[in-house]
Amino acid sequence: MSHPTALIADDEPLLREHLRAQLARLWPELEIVADARNGAEAVELFDQHRPAIVFLDVHMPGLNGIEAARSLARRAQIVFVTAYEQYAVQAFEQGAIDYLVKPVDAARLADTVQRLQARLGQAPAAGAAFDALLERIAGELRQRTGPRTWLQWIRASVGSRVRLIPVEQVAFMRAEGKYTSVVWMDGEALIRKSIRELGDELDPDCFVQIHRSVIVNLHCVSEVVRGVNETADVHLRGRTEVLPVSRSYLHHFRQM
Repeated sequence: MSHPTALIADDEPLLREHLRAQLARLWPELEIVADARNGAEAVELFDQHRPAIVFLDVHMPGLNGIEAARSLARRAQIVFVTAYEQYAVQAFEQGAIDYLVKPVDAARLADTVQRLQARLGQAPAAGAAFDALLERIAGELRQRTGPRTWLQWIRASVGSRVRLIPVEQVAFMRAEGKYTSVVWMDGEALIRKSIRELGDELDPDCFVQIHRSVIVNLHCVSEVVRGVNETADVHLRGRTEVLPVSRSYLHHFRQM
């Protein structure tokens, strides 16, 4: 029988390492297959490793733990890790497996391990009630952290000139190795910034990641066509490109 697997997502390296060490003592058979620094990386690494359990920090830059949970809830057992206990109590009472409050207490983690071991053969938490819970926690998180200033302009080299592109004019962005191709209404240019970095700087109400290599401006989407195996294609207004939506990001369009 193969060992159970898990992924840890937290933007603080010391906390990731501390949780990994505690789990090694309490559950030696559990294999930590990857560490993620934010929600977007958690989703990407989940697709690579498909762990049975995900420890998700609620408050991470860019795609936070709540947004990551929307994608992963139906495919993994989730444990929320948070510095704010009011989120944790709600999550636990509504059936989100369990929660841990920072700094993680060894006795509390031992209880979590026992519950996870008992639930590994069960279907992960999902459904309308769980989605509603995530939305409530997201609202509380926004109130606690306050408004954030998102990226307004993108600087791109076009020939011998540096172009300042208003982000609202950007239709989509696509990873090109260590660079990112930025496509807007008047052109296209490569910039020296990764798709992951851009995802952390863009307003998530306007820009969403739909594939590990693609971020799209929702205001430029004309329609979303569902495909097989929980995939889809995004069609853009006034453009011929068709952008793929992978399974991990299909949750963005469930209500559309």
